[in-house]
Amino acid sequence: MELLKQRIREEGIVLNNRVLKVDGFLNHQIDPQLFKSIGKEIADRYRDAGVQRIVTIEASGIALALMAALELDVPLVFARKKKSILMVDDVYHSVVYSYTKENYDITISKKFLPAGEKVLIIDDFLASGEAAMGLAKLVKDAGDEVVGMAIAIEKSFQPGRERLENAGFRVESLVRIKEFKDNKCVFIED
Repeated sequence: MELLKQRIREEGIVLNNRVLKVDGFLNHQIDPQLFKSIGKEIADRYRDAGVQRIVTIEASGIALALMAALELDVPLVFARKKKSILMVDDVYHSVVYSYTKENYDITISKKFLPAGEKVLIIDDFLASGEAAMGLAKLVKDAGDEVVGMAIAIEKSFQPGRERLENAGFRVESLVRIKEFKDNKCVFIED
């Protein structure tokens, strides 16, 4: 997706050739017009997959997933990173390791993830694939089918895509980064 690549080139900050910071438009401050375009692009890629529900993780994935859910006209549910005291009913649970945040639990209330649906998983970044695999576990535990995973930014030099594809998942990334070089992103298509 050229528009997202352009924003990364203009505003993304690569720290120590290791971490891409995109908080000015993607995961702290949100650009609504960019997100509208991202939602449409994700929806177009999965329009024929029979998506009945979208699942993501709080917080950065929610806005992306919401825009795609609007385009596809399906419900969106997000996994919580901390179980709310209001979640008194049964939940699906998984543990996820995050490079930037250590281990954390994710939960979804069972009443918001009914069995027998086709589910699209959406997230902002793909690196190791931990978050996506954790979400896939919740979806499968619910008796649902994962029809694919849509990612805004993929760090293709890390093992996430291979891990997800080896597990049988369709992966659609809007931007794929080949490497960080001289604190800049080199995209796969470049």
